[in-house]
Amino acid sequence: MSTARTSGDVIEAVWGIESPRLIAGLARVVRDVGVAEELAQDAFVSALEQWPGEGIPNKPGAWLMSVAKRRAIDRFRREETAERKLGEFTSTAFEPDFSERIDGIDDDLLRLMFVACHPVLSLEARLALTLRLLGGLSTSEIARAFLISEPTVAQRIVRAKRTLSEARVPFEVPDAAARAERLASVLEVLYLIFNEGYSATSGNDVLRPELCQEATRLGRVVAEMLPHECEVHGLVALMEIQASRTRARIGPAGEHVLLLDQDRSRWDQPRIRRGLAALQRAEECEGPLGKYTLQAAIAACHARARVADDTDWERIAALYDALAQLAPSPVVELNRAVAIGLAFGPAAGLELVDGLLNEPSLKRYHLLPSVRGDLLEKLQRFSEASAEFERAAELAGNARDRDLLKLRAARCRF
Repeated sequence: MSTARTSGDVIEAVWGIESPRLIAGLARVVRDVGVAEELAQDAFVSALEQWPGEGIPNKPGAWLMSVAKRRAIDRFRREETAERKLGEFTSTAFEPDFSERIDGIDDDLLRLMFVACHPVLSLEARLALTLRLLGGLSTSEIARAFLISEPTVAQRIVRAKRTLSEARVPFEVPDAAARAERLASVLEVLYLIFNEGYSATSGNDVLRPELCQEATRLGRVVAEMLPHECEVHGLVALMEIQASRTRARIGPAGEHVLLLDQDRSRWDQPRIRRGLAALQRAEECEGPLGKYTLQAAIAACHARARVADDTDWERIAALYDALAQLAPSPVVELNRAVAIGLAFGPAAGLELVDGLLNEPSLKRYHLLPSVRGDLLEKLQRFSEASAEFERAAELAGNARDRDLLKLRAARCRF
């Protein structure tokens, strides 16, 4: 592998970590998320040109911000309102915090999230824009997260940025009433960002830990801001417990290790304890449990089982029944089928999965044939199982997932 290529990979990794903070810091000052993203991209191009020869600076985020600031000043000077904008720009504090410290309500990333979740945008646009700006996800990754086409995602992002600019949405954390209105969108965005980090839909890595870390960090901030919102604690619990498995999910060669095959001694117990504490806060709230709290309760069943055989699958199946009633979706039904299959036998699970085969949104979803293959394998219908695993491998966007599915297909042939 060439040095230039290696440098490019490192710069891409740095960009993935720093870009959300960079865009958020720029948006706070220029008051336009589209312009902020353009300035950030200009800074990234400069990094690609300079860092291979000069080396990556000790504080890459600050370096990128400095370059972006110069680009912004040049841009303002070319505009008709240059004098007014330049005066505002140069008199404003312009150094975002690139450390891991949580700044609570002053956090630029959180501020940007609430802007991206403004009611002037459709729910779909809010999710796509926030995943792009704060999660750093590509258009294809967002498309996979939503199970829709890439052109649709691209159009939503472009329209969302234009709408925010035309509506002159203020770059600020809204008051309590407005925060409550936007909370559902904010939590959905955090959930999708975390999921992309937890199970990367493309590339060569099973995980994108920086996305899990950022989603969890922002979740904690929201929980501090809105301590009486039960679902915030439910989502934080879910993310903490799921992320506790990170080390056990990757094998020696970087391969994907399935949940039931993981070495549970490698699970992060402090994260599990934090997650269970957050779950308790959510469950102590009055009223029925929300969808994130239900999913956290499912994750807790796994966390409490010292070995896979100790898992309370009947409770998990019951929790999925409740989740399917509260937030029905084909993906929830697929997960419910897995739980039913483990609680009451693979034939019961397969019956539910077969009922999803004509679901349009799952046509390109690799986990549908993967789950079906697993159930067929348990029923010793090995030829059919192999064919399902092969189909799942063809649909999988992640290279590690493809490798695992091809291996399972091969095992079913012998």
